[in-house]
Amino acid sequence: MNLSTMDRKIEKKKWPPKKVLGLGLAAAFLFLIIYTFLFGDTRSRLNVQLEKITISTVTRGPFQEFIPITAAVIPVKTVYLDAVEGGRVEAIFMEAGSMVHKGDKILQLANTNLLLDIMFREAELAQQSNNLRNTRLAMEQNQLSLKSNLVELEYQIQLLKRRYERSEALEQENLISREEYLQVKDEYDYYLKRRELAIQSFRQDSLFRTEQIRQLEGSLARMERNLEIVRQKLDNLTIQAPISGQLTSLNAEFTGEIKSPGERLGQIDVLDSFKVRAAIDEHYLPRIEVGLQGEFTFAGKTYRLASEKIFPEIREGRFNVDLRFINDSPPEIRRGQTLHVRLQLGGPSQALLLARGGFYQKTGGQWVFVTDESGKTAVQRAIRLGRQNPEVFEVLEGLEPGERVITSSYDAFGEVEKLILKE
Repeated sequence: MNLSTMDRKIEKKKWPPKKVLGLGLAAAFLFLIIYTFLFGDTRSRLNVQLEKITISTVTRGPFQEFIPITAAVIPVKTVYLDAVEGGRVEAIFMEAGSMVHKGDKILQLANTNLLLDIMFREAELAQQSNNLRNTRLAMEQNQLSLKSNLVELEYQIQLLKRRYERSEALEQENLISREEYLQVKDEYDYYLKRRELAIQSFRQDSLFRTEQIRQLEGSLARMERNLEIVRQKLDNLTIQAPISGQLTSLNAEFTGEIKSPGERLGQIDVLDSFKVRAAIDEHYLPRIEVGLQGEFTFAGKTYRLASEKIFPEIREGRFNVDLRFINDSPPEIRRGQTLHVRLQLGGPSQALLLARGGFYQKTGGQWVFVTDESGKTAVQRAIRLGRQNPEVFEVLEGLEPGERVITSSYDAFGEVEKLILKE
């Protein structure tokens, strides 16, 4: 059967335009998702008002490392008053804060035991002196007795010598017997030996008495020196000003107080010149040396200091350093005043600098938010910081001169990685 032209079969199209459009939109949407996932910015964001943050520019310039220290003004020379001898406070002549002159009496102590000791030593000295006099007297008497014996022996020897000589002549002429002659000779020899023994006894006694007197005199001299020392101890009970200055403190308020030997009674400050003493954290001990300079402002004027003495002993995590004034000290300065000193830890050097800020408390200096060129966004960037002072950090890595960094606190940003800066 033949079909007319009007009854021709119409073929159905496989890709109608609506379908093609739908597939295209679906493919484009899928591509967008994949692109965004692979190449898009997926970082968390936070909108931040510019007026609530601080932005600092990274610069290159001279870096001076210094630390802020708190120092106290002290006199260059201080003399402490200690109780050399203990005792009871008998009189107070000066009050704390008074100006004193060298030799002025400040305190009077009393020590009964010391007075008794002096009296006992004086009695011993008198007894020893009496023994010395008695020994000298006995020596003189004994010497007189020995000399008297020697005189008597010399007299007898002279008589016997004449008899002996006559007897010897008579015996040779046989006018007397041999027995008579020998009797006279023996008597004469006997007295000669007695004289020799008497002389030896005199010498020995003189040596013994001389040594005895020497020992007594030495003992007496030692006792006199000891007594003088004890009397000086008695003088030490009167506390006097060794120098002229201000009696800054006095540890005695009432008469009758008992003070032990070695106890600190007060101090005198010489107010002609001052220095400052600062307590520094032990972390800086290896870097502190003599000659480091610092500065402080007083009454609108800047003064310079230099370290001159370091005390390496550490107490409660800190050690002390004395600093002297390089030129003049402030005329109105007073003992005990507190100074805020900036102590330099080395000479100036060129470095990349970033202003200090609250960001460091959160990041520890390991990363910061850096703004883009438009200033509309800021993203995290890892950095490395070096030395620091109270004003700037030294930047070692991660930043370039001219870049702008948010240096205020990051506590309000949470864990976001990108900031959208709004005016």
